[in-house]
Amino acid sequence: MDTQQARRFVLGLMDVSPAAYLTTIGPDRRPYTRAMLNLRNRKQYPRLVELFAPHNEALLIYFTTNTSSGKVQQVRANPAVCVYYCEPEKFHGAMLGGDVEIVDDAKVRESLWQDGWEMYYPGGPNDPDHTVLRLAPAFAQGWHGEGSFEFRVSE
Repeated sequence: MDTQQARRFVLGLMDVSPAAYLTTIGPDRRPYTRAMLNLRNRKQYPRLVELFAPHNEALLIYFTTNTSSGKVQQVRANPAVCVYYCEPEKFHGAMLGGDVEIVDDAKVRESLWQDGWEMYYPGGPNDPDHTVLRLAPAFAQGWHGEGSFEFRVSE
């Protein structure tokens, strides 16, 4: 599988994976993995498809989370993360890694906002406990069921 095929495979996996698994590094230098909302899942978040379309080549990822969460504290101390998307029943998976950033742009928070999130962020998209994380991954690697792949995203 060449890089373009692998990139298309990763995009397809991001489109259907029910969750995205985010791994951060804790203060004890151990990895911490948790399931996150996969905002790139077309069925779950059809309104966001257009938001991500211009960023498909870069495989851009956004997450929303509570500012008070441990993961935000971990990201502030060490921005190195990995995100994993998978279809376990097909033995397909892809890991994307790089440095994540905390997004302060109110327009981004508002563009990602979904009905019902008030239960997590009562103050709406600009609630002080609502944080957006953005990862423009540096690398990708994974398994397609027939073999492994690895590439630099900027290629």
